[in-house]
Amino acid sequence: MTSIDAPLTPAAPAAAEARGALDDAEVPAASAAFEAPDLPAPPAELHGPVLAWFDRHARDLPWRHPEAGAWGVMVSEFMLQQTPVVRVLPVYEQWLARWPRPADLAADAPGEAVRAWGRLGYPRRALRLHAAAVAIKERHGGDVPRDHGQLLALPGIGEYTAAAVASFAYGQRHAVLDTNVRRVFARAATGVQYPPNATTAAERRLARALLPADEATASRWAAASMELGALVCTAKNEDCGRCPISGQCAWRLAGKPAHDGPPRRGQTYAGTDRQVRGRLLAVLRESTEPVAQAALDQVWDEPVQRARALDGLVADGLVEPLDDGLYRLPVA
Repeated sequence: MTSIDAPLTPAAPAAAEARGALDDAEVPAASAAFEAPDLPAPPAELHGPVLAWFDRHARDLPWRHPEAGAWGVMVSEFMLQQTPVVRVLPVYEQWLARWPRPADLAADAPGEAVRAWGRLGYPRRALRLHAAAVAIKERHGGDVPRDHGQLLALPGIGEYTAAAVASFAYGQRHAVLDTNVRRVFARAATGVQYPPNATTAAERRLARALLPADEATASRWAAASMELGALVCTAKNEDCGRCPISGQCAWRLAGKPAHDGPPRRGQTYAGTDRQVRGRLLAVLRESTEPVAQAALDQVWDEPVQRARALDGLVADGLVEPLDDGLYRLPVA
């Protein structure tokens, strides 16, 4: 992905709960540390403690309620990509109140999805969620499909999101690999501090090896291992004293060796095209009428960067240029 429109919170305990996948792709990088592992404990010895911990400590989140349904789960998965729960919650509630079913969103203009997305960041997710809603209405009668292959065929849905919706909404058995889960598995089973920057085949094999055989248990395991990474086995300042599998964790037992893979790149925001894009979109979101070029020119002093950011928004389908130097959020 190229330009981004809001700051990505650095990996830290407060933000570790954010889903790591963005469009189900992460920064490409390789790591020789990840080979097919010898598990430090049989999978069943990991399942029980983690599931029992989840039963006691799982957060009460609206997309975990039965009434959220598959659409509520799907909306949450789009919103949680690279965005902490605390920022998602108010937008999620407003979104579902306005568009309780895919057909409701599909009937509205894509620009309204961008407007409602607010400051969640990565607003192309809003366009992709709108496109998925249109496809669900046209192909599946307005109901989020249960079949993993049909989910994967929807616009904007990749490997992670399809598995997450099938698992969390329909209780199916799939390996659900976001950054939190990958970090838990990297430490507990492989003995390294961090997983590679991009999901590897070895990680997928490990996730399948750790997956409980029973569908219902596998679905709970997916949610529980994700919650453990979000709340306890965080990217920094992990709390091993609260971890239900610290006694079996290969990384802790090895003395917590420091990360020796590719550098973990931080995220900058101030002064970048992302910041300019965010300011331009903020002006367009706040107006129900087309906005003049002159109004957009006021958000950033440097004209070359401002023009580049605006051109990028147009190219991404987030902004629609009109005649006479006017711009608006997309209508079609």
